[in-house]
Amino acid sequence: MATAAHQLTPEEASANPAPETIVVRFAGDSGDGMQLTGGQFTLSTALAGNDLATFPDFPAEIRAPQGTLFGVSAFQINFGSTEIDTAGDQPDVLIAMNPAALKTNVEALKPGGLIIADEGEFGQRNLDKAKYAANPLEDDSLGKWQLLKLNISQLTLDAVKPFGLGNKEALRCKNMWTLGLALWMFDRDRAPLVEWLRTKFAKAPELAEANIAALNAGHAYGETAELGAMGISQRHVAAAPSEPGLYRTVTGAESISLGLVAGAQLASLPMFFGGYPITPASAILHALARYKEYGVTTFQAEDEIAAIASALGASYAGQLGVTSSSGPGIALKGEAMGLAIMTELPLIIVNSQRGGPSTGLPTKTEQSDLYQAVYGRNGDSPMPVIAARSAADCFDVAIEAVRIATQYMTPVMLLTDGYIANAAEPWKVPDMSTYKPFPVEFHTELPAEGEKFQPYARDAKLKRPWVKPGTPGLLHRIGGIEKALGSGNIDYSPANHQAMTDIRRDKVANIDIPDQKVEMGQEGGKLVVVGWGSTFGPIHQAVRRARNKGLDVSHVHIRHIWPMPKNLGPLLKSYEHVLVPEMNTGQLKTVLRDQFLVNAVPLNKVSGQPFAIAEIEAAITRHLAGAGAEEIGPDNTQLPSPEAVNP
Repeated sequence: MATAAHQLTPEEASANPAPETIVVRFAGDSGDGMQLTGGQFTLSTALAGNDLATFPDFPAEIRAPQGTLFGVSAFQINFGSTEIDTAGDQPDVLIAMNPAALKTNVEALKPGGLIIADEGEFGQRNLDKAKYAANPLEDDSLGKWQLLKLNISQLTLDAVKPFGLGNKEALRCKNMWTLGLALWMFDRDRAPLVEWLRTKFAKAPELAEANIAALNAGHAYGETAELGAMGISQRHVAAAPSEPGLYRTVTGAESISLGLVAGAQLASLPMFFGGYPITPASAILHALARYKEYGVTTFQAEDEIAAIASALGASYAGQLGVTSSSGPGIALKGEAMGLAIMTELPLIIVNSQRGGPSTGLPTKTEQSDLYQAVYGRNGDSPMPVIAARSAADCFDVAIEAVRIATQYMTPVMLLTDGYIANAAEPWKVPDMSTYKPFPVEFHTELPAEGEKFQPYARDAKLKRPWVKPGTPGLLHRIGGIEKALGSGNIDYSPANHQAMTDIRRDKVANIDIPDQKVEMGQEGGKLVVVGWGSTFGPIHQAVRRARNKGLDVSHVHIRHIWPMPKNLGPLLKSYEHVLVPEMNTGQLKTVLRDQFLVNAVPLNKVSGQPFAIAEIEAAITRHLAGAGAEEIGPDNTQLPSPEAVNP
């Protein structure tokens, strides 16, 4: 039977002061259940009231050969009693289930950090696969860290022996043994995990009880093994201060799906989602398939082109059309996006960016699709582009995308990335009564006698009317060929094409979006760090640290990538220097230079991993010390001098 988590006595707490934050990384083979283990540790951490952020790091191969370096799966969680914006720079604890997991992750561990290694997996065969010449658990190569060697494999087999499982099935429980030890280390309650296991394995109760036994055995080991003699003690991290309310953890994919449903409800529209499986965007299709009761229809198409074409057809029919993909799939959708722009129909395109080009790094994160989003279609084809900054932020950004699409009759691209899509964080469930509805009004008014309906007439926003097919008296023609101003008839004339191109441009350019605000710091000063998307967390923390040192630096984070806020140009020009960290080779930097003629200096990283706080903090320090002209990106990219940018 599971017991409640041990409550530390005042004497234990004073002897073992609680840290503000702790970073733990679980790492193992892709079949070791590290994502599941991390997810359940995240659940227990959220129930304990800590703020948190996670970073699941998957191998690209569907199932790499067991024990190999490129088959390592990792899950990192940063949790604490203070505000958490990132998954953390360096882990305090690394749990390595095999030699490959140790080798690929140990250098990220902070000096003095704790390694918990399953020595039962450190046989010669696995050492060879990980390219170790000698067993690192036996030599001095891990000397700068604490090392706890446990035969987790054997301890798990012993714990589940009464349930009569085969050796292979029994070893699948070792992630639960490891989770039990982690729950003991950080004073977590096992009861919710026990309930979850019984629900998960309701049809196979013997597997449920075996996993519960492994969980309890790992916890009991921590209680009874006198690890304190090794300097390893239980740590209690206090709950983080938070506003009263209902909270849940969400991934970016879950949050964006909820936001799309909420946006459709605020617009009084049913939703049609047409998608095709692709990493890391598939989770949106999976999530939306659960919301049929909210008027959501999901369709898995045979390819990316069919997916967006079906969504556009639904928009023509009077529903909210939505599609999603990642970079390669977005490229395939390009022609249909142009059709949505030409027909001026509302459509949401979600791009969960990943490393590229081509298949690239399918499970790694990047921000390299900004050019594609803003410019990547044939012809002059302007389209609003907005970007989410975090998993929780995806909800509001999705609603904003729906508002813009339906109120301006335009497709909208919503940018996330692999980090946001897979990462989890606490989210305060909002009071939807505080959101202003924006119900769609379909055009039903008949033209005056003797006149014809004008499907490309314009209102004050330059949007054309939205008419459901089959509305009596409002027969009209739309399509991809250039339309005559007003009537919608085919018109190739130079003057008409100029006028329609200008109207499509001006409609998007004049979309009502909020002014750009300063996230931290003040308007004007020495240096502003400008970001977009998932760089928010590391930039925000780096700027906070720099300001605490007395440095004159501010943070501006852009949600509306296109069109940009009207006050953004004057705001950026109020600072002496502009630094733009991006997980690409400098795409937002180029747009800012183009639009506002500011000397934006890039800080680039394209390793498939998010920025560390320390990387941005170091760049801030160097820039303010006068080294901005010779700035070097984390990927060793030489950054241009101001003279090279503005000769």
